[in-house]
Amino acid sequence: MNPMDRFDVIDTCTRMAWHADQRDWNELAEVFADKVTLDYTSLNGGEPAILTPAQITQGWRSALSAYTATQHLLGNHLVTVNGDTATCTASFQATHHKPDDTLWTLGGTYRFTLTRASDGWRITAVVMTASWSDGTR
Repeated sequence: MNPMDRFDVIDTCTRMAWHADQRDWNELAEVFADKVTLDYTSLNGGEPAILTPAQITQGWRSALSAYTATQHLLGNHLVTVNGDTATCTASFQATHHKPDDTLWTLGGTYRFTLTRASDGWRITAVVMTASWSDGTR
């Protein structure tokens, strides 16, 4: 594996968390492929959804507006690159600051699937698996 591929894959996944926390919706959309499978069923139930970057940013803008601030931290990245596709599994901790000054913190893992585009890596799928939480959602 090219060491730069590993770095670029991790950077793309980190930018997803960073831009969501910064509420930088245009930059957030840029980390995604044209169609993305989002699987947050461990938290919300239901079925995974296939969405466009615009649909993802619109949904996250709405969901995250309930919080005065959020911080999604990723670590312990495990990356596998196979040609023009990659998988990155990372531990996460996400803290959500609510308007009443209480916190909801969630931890678990993300599994990202990515594809190489002409201008960098793009996320094609995200599976979030919640392992624990503290506080009230």
